Amino acid sequence: MATVTIEELAAILEPGQPIAGLDLGTKTIGLSVSDLGRRIATPRPVLKRVKFGIDAETLLSFAEQEKVVAFVLGLPINMDGSAGPRVQATRAFVRSMSERTDIPFVYWDERLSTVAAERTLIEMDVSRKKRAERIDSAAASFILQGALDRLSALGRS
Repeated sequence: MATVTIEELAAILEPGQPIAGLDLGTKTIGLSVSDLGRRIATPRPVLKRVKFGIDAETLLSFAEQEKVVAFVLGLPINMDGSAGPRVQATRAFVRSMSERTDIPFVYWDERLSTVAAERTLIEMDVSRKKRAERIDSAAASFILQGALDRLSALGRS
């Protein structure tokens, strides 16, 4: 299945199926998961990247443990809307993952997600050191929450 749009995902999801948010970095993968009602995104521990095979197995193990049926993956589009090298790397990651799983991926524009996540952590008075540890999962939650809000709006229309 590889990639689907958020609208296609809305059509195939069944009640009570959680989805995960991913913030793919070069050193870590930020993780978050929705509740069963798909209303709230909750951060999970960051996955430290090793090499693709190990990262893929760890991610699929996470998906199995959390019963995840889809991944919402932040697409790092440049502020001017162009696709740079990080977009290419993200798409390559999804192509490689699609060879290992049937779990669909949804690309989600992640512009300013890290900025918004950091502001939220600052407002929560999280120390600089702890912010560095939590920023990727907070960004994954911000990405996933945007997708959950869109799914909710699609369900109402």
